[in-house]
Amino acid sequence: MATAAAGQRHAPSILRVFSQPKMAAILFLGFSSGLPLYLTSQNLQAWMTVEGVDLTTIGLFSLVTLPYSLKFLWAPLMDRYVPPIFGRRRGWLFVTQIALMLSIAAMSLQDPSRALQLVAFNAILIAFFSASQDVVFDAYRIDVLDEREMGAGAALGVMGYRIAMIVVGGLGLILADQMPWPMVYLLMAALMLVGLLATWRAPNPTDETPPDSLAAAVVHPFLEFFRRTGVVWGIIIVLFVIAFQLPDRFGQNMATPFLLEVGYTQTEIGAIRGVIGIGATILGVIIGGALVAKTGINRSAWIAAALQILSNLFYYWIAVAGAQDFLLVVAVVGENIAGGVVTAVFVALLMSLCSKRFSATQFALLSSLFAAARDIIVAPAGAIAESTGWPTFFLFTLAVGIPVLLMLPLITPWNGEAPRGAASHSGTVVEHDGQVDPPATAR
Repeated sequence: MATAAAGQRHAPSILRVFSQPKMAAILFLGFSSGLPLYLTSQNLQAWMTVEGVDLTTIGLFSLVTLPYSLKFLWAPLMDRYVPPIFGRRRGWLFVTQIALMLSIAAMSLQDPSRALQLVAFNAILIAFFSASQDVVFDAYRIDVLDEREMGAGAALGVMGYRIAMIVVGGLGLILADQMPWPMVYLLMAALMLVGLLATWRAPNPTDETPPDSLAAAVVHPFLEFFRRTGVVWGIIIVLFVIAFQLPDRFGQNMATPFLLEVGYTQTEIGAIRGVIGIGATILGVIIGGALVAKTGINRSAWIAAALQILSNLFYYWIAVAGAQDFLLVVAVVGENIAGGVVTAVFVALLMSLCSKRFSATQFALLSSLFAAARDIIVAPAGAIAESTGWPTFFLFTLAVGIPVLLMLPLITPWNGEAPRGAASHSGTVVEHDGQVDPPATAR
């Protein structure tokens, strides 16, 4: 366990943390990571609708995004093998980005009205290479950041991802009214140059020693994690990871039905949650990144856990007072700022638990386990709201956070620098001139 003395580690300047060259690379790589998402979902659905594809078929196309949930299956390949250029992490980023550019461009050759099978196959390719890029991007962030930098790295990655979603989801649909969809996909393929340029200029992580064999890349991530944490504490840490964001997820899962039922219009919800909410989320992740840089992951986890529980009180307020425009703005801003802080801190927490040698596999496993468990646990939210009523439901979401609060002293002690069982992260990188650049915390 981290000691109290470790908790007094030098807190770097927030400006210095965010202004490092590796942070700029993470921002643009985040954009590249978010770019393909809507091209296999929202935008593709719009294109198929325009071409007269029936709604049942459009709904079934959600299955093409399965690679995002299954990416942990091939993550060990990216830990084990090193491409011939740019090293293990940047090399795989380059390979997946080239593959994405080609597969997105290939969509311009498809016709949903005539050959849906080819469209589906092409969309699965995009999703596969996109999920693979996500695996390596997450591993790259882990390998180049130290504990105090992880919040900033999470924040800038989320910011780049959100910007890409706005560009593809907003600009893409606008362009589709001015030109054919195949041309839109060609333009989106060209935007992958942002990621390629970022990969080319990104500094290399140090100590890139891959596992000795593919079998080791599959088995050793589990062994290394439980050797580092101990079996009992490893299980407790995994349960903590699963539980950490549940209050936020329960509230988010039912927010839209709740707001409609209390009397807000779809336009009001869309305008305030879609526009103000995105801005508040970006602000929240920046605050979360700065919080980790200044206070460390452990203390940030305490603050984030409290914020996500308290933010659901805004919806309880609306449930009691009724629909008022002012309350909706306050609730959306409060919830999304808190959600942004929680996201930055939670991603930093996950990154700290991953060893650099197996970072691709361990992060993919932890994040997939969290996502699957979250979806299963949160699934009964509607039934709970229906049986208890909205005020009691939002009080229930507060109670969901109590186990996390009780586990905080055990997993992320207030006076510790890093969570129990965290791996070592130097944050040192090698610049293109061969200079070894230490993290901001060491300067």
